[in-house]
Amino acid sequence: MSRSPVDTSRLRQRIRYVTASDGTRLAWAESGSGPVLVKAANWLTHLEYEWESPVWRHWMQFFSSHFRFVRHDERGCGMSDWDDRQLTPEQWTDDLESVIEAAQPAEPVTLLGISQGGVACITYAIRHPERVARLILYGGYARGALRRGTPVRERAYVAMIDLARAYWGNDNPTFRQVFTSRFIPEATPQQLEWFNDLCLRTTTAEVAARLLEARAVMDITESLAHVRTPTLVMHARGDEVVPVAEGRLLAGEIPGAQFVELDSRNHVLLEHEPAWQRFQEEVLAFAQHGQAGTESVFAALSARERQVLTLMTEGLGNADIAERLQISEKTVRNHASNVFDKLGVWSRAQALVFARDHGYSG
Repeated sequence: MSRSPVDTSRLRQRIRYVTASDGTRLAWAESGSGPVLVKAANWLTHLEYEWESPVWRHWMQFFSSHFRFVRHDERGCGMSDWDDRQLTPEQWTDDLESVIEAAQPAEPVTLLGISQGGVACITYAIRHPERVARLILYGGYARGALRRGTPVRERAYVAMIDLARAYWGNDNPTFRQVFTSRFIPEATPQQLEWFNDLCLRTTTAEVAARLLEARAVMDITESLAHVRTPTLVMHARGDEVVPVAEGRLLAGEIPGAQFVELDSRNHVLLEHEPAWQRFQEEVLAFAQHGQAGTESVFAALSARERQVLTLMTEGLGNADIAERLQISEKTVRNHASNVFDKLGVWSRAQALVFARDHGYSG
């Protein structure tokens, strides 16, 4: 796991096909070597086109450098069959199962669920807990946009479906720009242009609309309590596609799940932003040790230091903490100093920001 990143120009991906349970042909690819990490299909992929893309290239490079990285284009998209049959969470899980079986991993795999890909990963882990070593969910959700109880967002989403049906393949990229800019609002013009082109290359207007409809009405919230696989949930704080509250819901309902909140507005993390570096660190720490990197930092705190940090996050001053814990104010200051040292911060304010940004739960 400690290998240096490898330039994708020196990596080779191998693309194959597998037949899904209903006869649909699914394109899947593998690259790199090492422990098997399988990424479930997510919105708008094309195995060949994204390999050298300015939006996804760094993702390919990172995972292929550390894992035998397996991924596939979902039905209706990319190099898989372009049809809109069986667009359901159950079928997406069956498709993931077909790809995993085709890859023939020798040991339980790590599953990566990005955005709606998290649903297939969660469902597969419940269905086959013995085949999954760990779950990593980024930008994920359990309930679709029409199941979150937000009327204004629901109306906007329905309008997006109608626009996709009418204008997806239009020569004027204005609609696609509105759509893709939500995924990567901090992107460069080159990255936005690539994402706009991807819309045309990866699916049709009708399939895009059907996929949006299928995503919107799914809800597996009641299934989350049945997950028995170690789970890491990460989510961008300013995500405009999937609100961070949906990531918190996943982490709150999956038993024992760890949560990391990333400082970003992008649904797809871009290479230049600090959140991408943080994402990589958390993935490797979790894959190696079964816990998030920042959680291991908090684990270094003693029980009393955790108590002090928790009360700090609740807004209590040193005197109030001393009274609550029935210790002297000087002892509180000593514990606080130890907390600062272990977290690598210099002040109470920095400690509170660190705790908030790293999902500290006390």
